[in-house]
Amino acid sequence: MTPSLAQIAALLIVGGLAGWLAGLIFQRRGFGVGLNLVLGVAGALLGRYLLGVIGFWATTRLAQFFTALLGALLLVWAVSLLAPGPRKRR
Repeated sequence: MTPSLAQIAALLIVGGLAGWLAGLIFQRRGFGVGLNLVLGVAGALLGRYLLGVIGFWATTRLAQFFTALLGALLLVWAVSLLAPGPRKRR
């Protein structure tokens, strides 16, 4: 099934918001607005896939946002562990 243009736009918007919020949550381990937005969109896809594996399908925009946020947080955290250089701690 090919996603429609509206579904792709919603994914970009929801993923971008989730990445931005994940950057705020990981204040000192984030990667800047641009990369956090990219990680948010990738995290939205990751969250959708991972929750789909266990049988959860986000049907409302709010559920899609939380799915994207979960994936973005997971992805930003994982990339922050793998990123070279000094990491700031709280």
